[in-house]
Amino acid sequence: MDFTPTEEQQAARELAARIFGDLATHERLAAAGTGTDAELWKALCGAGLLEAVEETGLLGLVLLAEEQGRTTAQVPFTASGVYGLLAVARHGTEEQRARLLPGLRDGTTVVTGAFPAAEGAGAVRAEADARERSGDEAVPGSRGRATEARGRLTGGVGWVPWLGDATHVLVPDEERTLWLVRREDLGPVDAVELTAPWSAGRLVLDGTPAEPLGGPGPEAYEDVLATARVAFAGLQAGVCAGSLARAVAYTSEREQFGRPLSSNQAVQLRAADAYMDTESIRVTAYEAAWRHDQGLPAAEHALTAAWWASEAGKRVVHAGQHLHGGLGADLDHPVHRHFLWGRQLDAYLGCGTELLAELGDLLAKGRPA
Repeated sequence: MDFTPTEEQQAARELAARIFGDLATHERLAAAGTGTDAELWKALCGAGLLEAVEETGLLGLVLLAEEQGRTTAQVPFTASGVYGLLAVARHGTEEQRARLLPGLRDGTTVVTGAFPAAEGAGAVRAEADARERSGDEAVPGSRGRATEARGRLTGGVGWVPWLGDATHVLVPDEERTLWLVRREDLGPVDAVELTAPWSAGRLVLDGTPAEPLGGPGPEAYEDVLATARVAFAGLQAGVCAGSLARAVAYTSEREQFGRPLSSNQAVQLRAADAYMDTESIRVTAYEAAWRHDQGLPAAEHALTAAWWASEAGKRVVHAGQHLHGGLGADLDHPVHRHFLWGRQLDAYLGCGTELLAELGDLLAKGRPA
């Protein structure tokens, strides 16, 4: 295994770090509230970073998600990258790719996923609704009339991240078939307040029209679920790295009894544990992403990355806050955003015991490692 980024991946990561660092400042993040920073989103898409994900693969998205996490940048970059660009490119029909990928590349189309990565399908029912559409609505160059499979979804999901910014929602049904729902077909959406300041909403489906993504059955669902777990683990690695960097800077400058806090052994040990946890999240996410890009089995590795991101992630953001002493309790301090994001990603990826139980079931079935 070689996790060394390619030249393209490294160039994309450096560009992302520069844009996030310049625009995702504490002042701009505070002003953005729960909405997307439109200027930052425009800069990222204008620089071709979303489009680059299509070429650099899941490992490339993990590297870029890390940079988003370092600054807790208020944009649906990771969500649209995994649920939109990678999902459509890998599982969409030729017509869907031609219709959706241009907008996903330039950011005018934003896709989010209608399930926390650990919960999966089961709350949504689908009914067939085949219809015909005229040839002039099809891909340019096609002739005659084409029949396009459609469906109608009923059910709901308690909260969907970035729903307020999305143009489409990727929804798994109880049979684990994936469906794309247009945001305009949902009607008014009730906002949901989360731990992190993401623009989340409650998804309610009542005979809502949808189009399938990928074939029937769980294959596309399982692939997207695994890639989502890995991508959001990469995001958590960045959140933890950003929290730890702030803690290191603070304890190196803050003096107590005439010497920096960082000279105290207890502080050093706490920071060292947080560093090891952060590296564990990063390396397991890298391995899972690399295996996925190489076409190797990666479901168990995705679960491993998700477990580290969930369990170790909350330890790191707690440590980052505690190492700031009294300042860590200040809700307006930048480190508090990392704490909120870390806890939200912990909830999104799922309880550690549930992830371990799922991993144990996969290993018991004798799937290849």
